[in-house]
Amino acid sequence: MMLAAAAAALALALAQTASPSPNTAPTSAAITSQIRFSFEHPQFNPASYILLIREDGSGHYQANPVPAPAPKDAEGLPPAPVPPANKGRDIVIRDPLLSAFFEIAHSHHFFAIACDAPENHVAFTGKKTVNYAGPDGHGECTYNWSRDQQLNQLANDLMAVAYTIEVGRRLAVEQTHDRLGLDAELEGLQEAVKDHRALELENISSELQSIADDEAVMNRARKRAQALLNSGGSKH
Repeated sequence: MMLAAAAAALALALAQTASPSPNTAPTSAAITSQIRFSFEHPQFNPASYILLIREDGSGHYQANPVPAPAPKDAEGLPPAPVPPANKGRDIVIRDPLLSAFFEIAHSHHFFAIACDAPENHVAFTGKKTVNYAGPDGHGECTYNWSRDQQLNQLANDLMAVAYTIEVGRRLAVEQTHDRLGLDAELEGLQEAVKDHRALELENISSELQSIADDEAVMNRARKRAQALLNSGGSKH
């Protein structure tokens, strides 16, 4: 009995030690550094999105899609527009891409710099904002195009991650509503992987696997999905 009581007392003491008070402020070591990337272009769909990437590789993608044209009613008048639902998805970024993102942030003063080059008169390719926040510093800069090619490459890689997530969303819709469109979509994804316009395919592996296993999908599309799963196409 005494031994059981002593064990219970020890367990209680350990639990109290391991569980800090809710009023205790977190230490700097507990704060996770993160990079936030936002993109805006009124002629694209989605017209804007945000990528949040933490130092441990976890992250989130949030897009604001352009509303689809509303069908007209029996009298030829469009119904009241319905705002499209925001599209969000948890993601994971792996090395070497993950390390490259944070190395650029550290080498560029946590993005607390002037990074745009408006005097170069480069065609508008989208408003890009990179933000870093962490215990070691913070900063933000916005640009269409930068004279610093590392920043341009950073934006291209982040957009390639977003592109992959958007293709995964379209594949899921097409598998249900437009199976004949899957082959062209998957062919486009294969080309994007070759050109490094699509990265981190592990984030849509469930969609690709579902297509590869679906006997109702044409065989060519299933083979493309399986080839993408086997290709390691997410490597940077």
